[in-house]
Amino acid sequence: MIVFFAASTLCFSVSGIADDRPNVILFIADDVSWNDYGCYGNDAARTPNIDSLAASGLRFDQAFLTASSCSPSRSSIITGRYPHNNGQGAELHNPISNHLPWFPEILRQKGYYTALSGKHHMTTTELGEGDSPRPTPFDHVDNGKIPGDTSGSANWLSVLNDRPKDKPFFFWFAAYDAHRAWDGDKQWDAQRYGPMHSPDDVVVPPFLSDDPKTRDDLASYYNEVTRFDYRIGVVVERLREQGIFDNTLIFVLADNGRPFPRAKTRLHDSGMKTALVTSWPDGIRHSGDTNQLVSVIDLAPTILDVAGCEVPETMQGVSMRPIFQSSKNAIRRYAFSEHNWHDYEAFGRSVRDGEYLYLINRRVELPWQGPADSVRSPSHQQLRKLRDQDDLNGPQADVFLSPRPAAELYHTGNDPHQLTNLVGSSDHAEIESELRQVLQQWMSQTGDSVPNKISPDTFDRETGERLKPKSIDAAGAMTPGQDRRADQNNAPGPR
Repeated sequence: MIVFFAASTLCFSVSGIADDRPNVILFIADDVSWNDYGCYGNDAARTPNIDSLAASGLRFDQAFLTASSCSPSRSSIITGRYPHNNGQGAELHNPISNHLPWFPEILRQKGYYTALSGKHHMTTTELGEGDSPRPTPFDHVDNGKIPGDTSGSANWLSVLNDRPKDKPFFFWFAAYDAHRAWDGDKQWDAQRYGPMHSPDDVVVPPFLSDDPKTRDDLASYYNEVTRFDYRIGVVVERLREQGIFDNTLIFVLADNGRPFPRAKTRLHDSGMKTALVTSWPDGIRHSGDTNQLVSVIDLAPTILDVAGCEVPETMQGVSMRPIFQSSKNAIRRYAFSEHNWHDYEAFGRSVRDGEYLYLINRRVELPWQGPADSVRSPSHQQLRKLRDQDDLNGPQADVFLSPRPAAELYHTGNDPHQLTNLVGSSDHAEIESELRQVLQQWMSQTGDSVPNKISPDTFDRETGERLKPKSIDAAGAMTPGQDRRADQNNAPGPR
């Protein structure tokens, strides 16, 4: 109650007065699809701590990423902007334009202790003195790794314990789990995590081959999801012991979908839909689940809002705080996403209204086979064998499909894996027209554009092996929106 109505008066920068603003923790998994948690219906996934937070907190069933690609997704979260509005940051490994504020820096300026532990993967074009990188918006940074544990979550508890106790805190806790290659199996601690997942128990989606090698691949992936869950449980337990759990706003989400064919980088739900579990007993007035549509660009405005800090005009998202008050409160009608260069040339865009997904593809001649690490995976190799034997089913064949449709429309409730394209259906002509126009408006208003030359492939599409530099012609390539100076455009587009 105090937090909701008095937060704006409590934004002290530095003082000796008691500071009742909420603490905030973002737990970010690496490459985990929305339905690979128990609380989202996957009975084979062992995620008891996340499930517990969902049971007592708020589970979002319509939460979406702006990109199913590591650094563009994280950059969107930290700036509250769409990938193409972050400058070169629209594409993997590329920097965010230096004039754009990151929300942890705003919190830090207003008296929060800020820390990043785990995966960073965000850069800017700005330099500090000499050749030094731009000053970090975090008081503390570490990669979360220790000898024998490369999870990225090994230091989370010590960061919590060692923080200044006279300030509210914000923690960006970003695991490397469950990114390939699977280190979790080699580093497994059964006393902590329980038994490894059995390949017999995993859920094989219809676009993968149901065979022993694919099941082994999925079991290793599940193991890393469980390790991520365990570390969340350790932090939550300590928050309770210190008496600060109730006034800590927790978010659990992922940066993109699982690193398997037809998931990571895809605009479909397997790539772009994310789990989003929130907990804040002092501030969220109801528990359960909500079907209200949200985007990850809404996280930054939400966090600044509950901390009583002004949201800069650069942020295109909107605060989710009304949904914390009632699940009946909607904050947006549409959610938009992008598929830009990630190892391979691509340009796709999508819009969702909570019921339908509509997407366009401006490089139809190219397959959407997934990122290079997925192409090198056992799961992809098994699909290639089926392809070579002319034995793929329809969903599996989509991994290699070329040319692809220029537009796709799906009813996501009736078609959860998006297997039946409704474009051209007379029964769906009205919704197709509406979403096509809305997507066009969003691209126009936010300064999006299709470059004449997009960043080229840097990996072989068949093997996933890196191409030799001399074979890559990147001269003249541009990022989406670059010609329209989209990084200077703060328009949010339709909501």
